[in-house]
Amino acid sequence: MSAVATVPVRRGVTPKVTRGLIGVAVLLILAESVSRLGIIPGNILPPMSRVLLDTAGLIVDPEFLHDVGSTLTAWAIGLGIAILVAVPLGLVLGSFRIAYEASSAVVEFMRPIPSVALIPLAILVFGQGTDMKIALVVYASLWPIFFNTVYGVRDVDPVAKETARTFRLSRVGILARVSLPYAAPLAATGVRISAAIALIVTISAELLAGSASGIGSYILRISSGGGDTSLVFAGTIVAGLLGMLINFVLVAIERKIFAWKKEGVA
Repeated sequence: MSAVATVPVRRGVTPKVTRGLIGVAVLLILAESVSRLGIIPGNILPPMSRVLLDTAGLIVDPEFLHDVGSTLTAWAIGLGIAILVAVPLGLVLGSFRIAYEASSAVVEFMRPIPSVALIPLAILVFGQGTDMKIALVVYASLWPIFFNTVYGVRDVDPVAKETARTFRLSRVGILARVSLPYAAPLAATGVRISAAIALIVTISAELLAGSASGIGSYILRISSGGGDTSLVFAGTIVAGLLGMLINFVLVAIERKIFAWKKEGVA
């Protein structure tokens, strides 16, 4: 029997992207029609064509880009601190059950507290500047990374740990060379989840606390001053685009770094 050569077929993302673009186009056309027909007053829902033009204008507006930079600065610093705290803490508490059980009461008490509920306290302690936003981002971002790291450590193959002990690795060595690589993919997923939460919390803090700068501060200034509703929508769209871009970058990094995991599963 002669062997038949098969050519692997690569599945592109084009159909998925196309369907997504079609969905966005339908939504925009529907919103445009609702506004133009007067079903919803233009001062509440402006035409999407105008909103998109204002969005394009904001992207090249130096003053607004300064607000974007302020938001991203607080987001990045807060998320970075959360990673530096949550990953080692998750590794330690996930590896030592007694330590986890001893801290579980504090963890379960603090975890359900919404970060926005802490805004008044954060303002009293840190003021209304960047430090306040960073503190709230750290608190909100900590939990998904921490718990994903804990679950990843607990999911480590016991045989791998026993093998490491056979080679006389210390507990620290097992944490660094066995537990961390096993937990890393789940921890990375926690980082991606926390990245979205951090952006939401940053903009919410700017809105509710009346920060001097930031995307939320820009939206607040426009809306409270009786400004153009179209610009409010435009600022919101920019925030959504930032969230999509951040998620896209983090997914690409995960696929690059943890390609071995998919290959191993296959």
